[in-house]
Amino acid sequence: MLKKKVEDALNAQINAEMWSAYLYLSMSAYCYANNMPGFGHWFDIQYQEETDHAKIFFNYVVQRDGRVNLKPIDAVPTEWKSPLDVFESTLSHEQKVTSLINDLFALSTEEKDFATQSMLKWFIDEQVEEEDNARTIIDNLKMIKDNGYGLYMLDKELAARTYTQAAPLATNA
Repeated sequence: MLKKKVEDALNAQINAEMWSAYLYLSMSAYCYANNMPGFGHWFDIQYQEETDHAKIFFNYVVQRDGRVNLKPIDAVPTEWKSPLDVFESTLSHEQKVTSLINDLFALSTEEKDFATQSMLKWFIDEQVEEEDNARTIIDNLKMIKDNGYGLYMLDKELAARTYTQAAPLATNA
């Protein structure tokens, strides 16, 4: 059974993951509207991953005999200056998510909730990958600058990204 502090924090994380999904869907819409379908596709995959993350937390709360309490999702940005700006925003957001996951891990340590610590280890590793992916694309965009052919090639590369389910979503719920 979850302690109330941990349950509340996990519910807040579900909301944060859904906000992340909504943010990436907004970034996808921006990219499609600016004739960058490969970039849009990349953010579509990010959207799917974030909804998976929310569902993992949801299922975990249910499995631990907790109560999921869904809250409204705040509005997200809808405009960026450039592809580089979109990915710099992505990196900044992923760094914030990393801090949220780290705070959850610290709370679960403080509360001696070893099961939650175990579950969160996957997310800690995932955040290292998320930040690295954003940094890599930022580096590519900085090398390309305003080179139309380079942007075209990166768009084609990002279009090839495939969706893989984030982690097991099994539950008895």
